[in-house]
Amino acid sequence: MFDENSTVIDTDIEGLMRESFLQYSMAVIVSRALPDVRDGLKPVHRRILYTLFENGITPDKPYRKCADTVGSVLGRYHPHGDASVYDALVRLAQKFSMRYPMVDGHGNFGSIDGDPPAAYRYTEAKMAKMSVNMLTDINKETVDFQPNYDDRLKEPTVLPSRFPNLLCNGSTGIAVGMATNIPPHNLNEVIDALKLLVENPDATLDELMTCIKGPDFPTGGIIMGRAGIRAAYGTGRGKITLRSVTNIEEIKGRECIVVTEIPYMVNKSRLVSSIADLVKDKRIEGIHDLRDESDKEVGIRIVIELKKDAIAQVVLNKLFSFTQLQDTVGVIMLALVDGVPKVLTLKQCLEQYLDFQVDVITRRTQFDLRKAKERAHIVEGLVIALDNIDRVVEILKTSKSIPEGKQRLCDEFSLSEIQSEHIVQMTLGKLTGMERQKLIDELAELKARIEDLEDILANHDRVLRIILDELQVIRDKFGDGRRTSIENVSGEVDIEDLIPVEESVVTYTHNGYIKRTAISAYKAQKRGGKGVQGMKQREEDFVEEMFVCSTHDNILFITNKGLMYRLKCYELPEGSKSAKGNNIVNILPLSEGEKVAQMIKTEDFAEGKYLVMVTKSGKIKRTALSLYKNVRKNGLIAIGLDEDDEIMGARLTYGDNQLIIATRNGMAIRIEETCIRQMSRQAHGVKAIKLRSGDHVVSMARVREGAAVLTVTEKGLGRRCALESYRIQNRGGFGMLNYKTSDTKGYVCGIKVVDDTDDIIMISSDGIIIRLRACDIRIMGRYATGVRLMRVGENEKVVAFTRTEHEEDAEITAVEDNGEEDVADPENEDLGESNEPDDDE
Repeated sequence: MFDENSTVIDTDIEGLMRESFLQYSMAVIVSRALPDVRDGLKPVHRRILYTLFENGITPDKPYRKCADTVGSVLGRYHPHGDASVYDALVRLAQKFSMRYPMVDGHGNFGSIDGDPPAAYRYTEAKMAKMSVNMLTDINKETVDFQPNYDDRLKEPTVLPSRFPNLLCNGSTGIAVGMATNIPPHNLNEVIDALKLLVENPDATLDELMTCIKGPDFPTGGIIMGRAGIRAAYGTGRGKITLRSVTNIEEIKGRECIVVTEIPYMVNKSRLVSSIADLVKDKRIEGIHDLRDESDKEVGIRIVIELKKDAIAQVVLNKLFSFTQLQDTVGVIMLALVDGVPKVLTLKQCLEQYLDFQVDVITRRTQFDLRKAKERAHIVEGLVIALDNIDRVVEILKTSKSIPEGKQRLCDEFSLSEIQSEHIVQMTLGKLTGMERQKLIDELAELKARIEDLEDILANHDRVLRIILDELQVIRDKFGDGRRTSIENVSGEVDIEDLIPVEESVVTYTHNGYIKRTAISAYKAQKRGGKGVQGMKQREEDFVEEMFVCSTHDNILFITNKGLMYRLKCYELPEGSKSAKGNNIVNILPLSEGEKVAQMIKTEDFAEGKYLVMVTKSGKIKRTALSLYKNVRKNGLIAIGLDEDDEIMGARLTYGDNQLIIATRNGMAIRIEETCIRQMSRQAHGVKAIKLRSGDHVVSMARVREGAAVLTVTEKGLGRRCALESYRIQNRGGFGMLNYKTSDTKGYVCGIKVVDDTDDIIMISSDGIIIRLRACDIRIMGRYATGVRLMRVGENEKVVAFTRTEHEEDAEITAVEDNGEEDVADPENEDLGESNEPDDDE
């Protein structure tokens, strides 16, 4: 019951639950379930290793009860229950779970049969030799620290991880709405791949896979085929078929199948039981007896005795089909990058680790440099004191107090306070000649070290070389051979062969949401229709870019900062017509304030192809497409941009094409590609068209013989115009009139070169999409207003349109002209000069 003094607060339960669950899910993702891409550890594992390090339980020290370690972790950093901490500690010590164990366990730490470990009051543990490399130089400010749960202590946000632990040991975890399953790899191979990447930052996946053959599981096994591996490394997701190692032997006159290695994370006792159940249920015929002869000395040994008339290979194939003697390992290379979960390719994992190690070495060098300078400063003071020892003794003898003596020393010899402090504390033994020489030698060594450290900080190549040298030391000490072999499978196909070749519509919005949709999802309609509901989007969002390409095409993303990124079309998220898509920042490593300005498709980067770009201010640039073949993780410079300029059009050309550049206020110019000289990737370009006040370039089209120029306005009007109406001019002029713009008819949205076989897909700012045939738009003059292509609302406008090939089975209704204005084309006259200017840059 509430009285009149009670306060009632109305709360939206749905909104409250949504917010609360979002906070919970983010906490699980960031603070529990997913590893950090830099050290490959989840928070609980990181806290266990750091606590062992803090407590001095290093490999050269005696074992200590796990109860002590678990209690320390709980009390200092991880108040989530002793079971979670001990389970994580146990896994770090299991040789059948970890490719390179981080904890050296003493006692019962469980078995591959699924036996649980002994209670933590019975078991003991200390750091393994390998884990020492995870914390090397952590006291040299190489990583950031954060307050623990009660603000009483500081804990590292990440460990220095002097070897690539994420790939070497892998990681598994289930978060809210996502999961990760990164398989372990061989240390030697991963370090070799890092060396290759340092020497060749543009190394391809094929080149990296010459170093990293595939996952290397602690329990061995055989990986069947390479397609799954390549898919996982190329896209971050894949399926790997892992098979047991078996031999067919004759034992006591009977043919037997002997299993010596089983797939990763398979419970051996459960596997044996499943085989026995299949025999009992008569699903597998031909097995006489089944024995598990595994022990500590021989390792895994499962003996399957066959009946006299059984064919060993037939029985074995059935076992592979019906049991976990052959298992599928699903790879999801998901990790936290700057606190955000991202699916990473193999190359991205290696690049992220290298970037982190560059930061670690830089911070360590800065720490060592600061300490060396501080020590050199003190030694310089001591040398000055020894050179003037009589005067120093006299000053101290005649001073009334130590502070007075230190101040007089500072004034007399221009010393700092810290130098005078060490002089006052200097013992009489330092006055001997040998001690003085030691100080002089130490000072010389310090100066040489300071010079060397400063050179490291100034030379990025030296930092990379230090990383590789230190990795080589770890490789020489801990590296071993592969345990998991890889066998070729006849008829195996590559990841791209598994993806059907089909046309897709790629859509990109103003707020950065991108998706691909099968072209068949858009059915053709009659001209002037209302269209169908397209993608769902927020009120302030609208589509900026839309084009059609094959799922196997490369898509080049050119940003407002002049950088280029590249993806395969099939790597883009697939969605329905109404799907919003994924934000581009979750797909491309865009920096703050960077957004995609233009996208272009290409099948390959063959010689003879060129990338032509035009900017808002009217500059144009042509560059060989082959220069963009090796796009790095952080992008490639595509064009140099002046301040306040941006890219408005990009097209592929073949050395002899013609281009038409259109402006918002209705001007256009047709030029030969050959009048644009080839330039480097960093060049700014030359003048393409002169612009009058208030005008800017909106579009660029490539001329195709037999086609016509389609001009579309923001109000949904449009018309086709014969190419002959646009005569070829020299670049740099004002061009000629393309469309008479006005507030009523709208300003030019863009142009496309189309023919009668094309379909046009248009989209408005409110997300409405319409598809129509280009042949329904008749040829008119350059001064014609055109016909209604799409009806838009009062406050809406056409924001993008693209062309695609017509589908024969599309439903099309022929209509008559609806009477839109169509005026005669007056005399074709040029507007303004067209003299070619000098190159700007």
